Amino acid sequence: MLDIAVDLLWLRPRKVGGTEFYIRNLLDGFLRLKEPFHLFLMVSEDNRETFVHYAKDERIDLLETKVRSANIAGRILWQFFCQNRFLRKHGIRKCFTPVYCRTLFNGGITYVNVIHDLQAAHYPEYHPFHEIAYSKLCWWLDVHCSAHLIAISNWVKEDIMKRYRLRPGRITAIYNPITVDREQTVAFETLSTKYKIEKKEYYYTVSQMIPHKNLETLLAVMEEIKKGETNLPCKLLISGVNGAGREALRQKILDRGLENEVVLTGFVENEERNTLYENCRAFLFPSVFEGFGMPPVEAMLFGAVVIATDRTCVPEVTQGKANYVTDPYDVKEWIRVMQNPADRIAEVDFGVYDQMKLTGKYYRVLCSVLGEK
Repeated sequence: MLDIAVDLLWLRPRKVGGTEFYIRNLLDGFLRLKEPFHLFLMVSEDNRETFVHYAKDERIDLLETKVRSANIAGRILWQFFCQNRFLRKHGIRKCFTPVYCRTLFNGGITYVNVIHDLQAAHYPEYHPFHEIAYSKLCWWLDVHCSAHLIAISNWVKEDIMKRYRLRPGRITAIYNPITVDREQTVAFETLSTKYKIEKKEYYYTVSQMIPHKNLETLLAVMEEIKKGETNLPCKLLISGVNGAGREALRQKILDRGLENEVVLTGFVENEERNTLYENCRAFLFPSVFEGFGMPPVEAMLFGAVVIATDRTCVPEVTQGKANYVTDPYDVKEWIRVMQNPADRIAEVDFGVYDQMKLTGKYYRVLCSVLGEK
């Protein structure tokens, strides 16, 4: 019997990118499991409502705290110094944390953590000092204090093992479960009017506005296409960029004179995103660093040809079936690949991302470490 807490205090709805989709897909998988379990979802004041529906299942209870996830510093301090006492007070001795965040000491609690990547170690120039220091502290604690680690790709597993000299038996690689409903779409005509696009006459990408996502290269690509020396569509839609990042990217678009060629959709609901996947000329993924990278896989599930970099885990996760750019910053190479991309969707084994198969792997690993002996 698996009887554990699941730490969700780190989740700020619509603010943490792919990790939010990952954990919600995993929890949805648990709802469909037939094996016995009892989960206490440890939630904050400002993310509680987004998890209430899970408590309709008698195997899941909400464990409410006074923490506010939006107050990142306050949340970290509470986890460092109060979380263990809070769990013990509720009779809980085992906790699954689906990210790298954790307490300073175990305090009588057995932890299993997921590490999605070591990005701040590879690209410290993209992070403020305090963020790097916190990440490195938590990774060290994960490696030395957690009972077991889970990595979201084999690339991440090897990266952790190499950097921390971790024994293979202490870490398991499990892909992120990916669920898309191919019937969950909207009429393309609606989006055609909204964004001034035609089927197969635009490119699409989903990204955050952070440096390693390399969106500026795509702007340079569109600027080159606009010169009219290629027969490629001169239209790019970018979803997912919000807040200060959106304004910064909008200014870069204006500076390049691409306000009619590049559209920022902001956050879009699944129905709209899926339709944009389905009808694009190609899905572009210029990121130079990923621990997994769900968007290109989602795009492939909707039949989109994917053009991506060959960095980090991207070739692994896309099974070598995308079209790859070897120099992520080379505009001419991007255009060359975009002119004649191969469609290898029929060769992709989508079963490796199956929600229930991967939820089963999580269940077995968590049972082996946190289950009743």
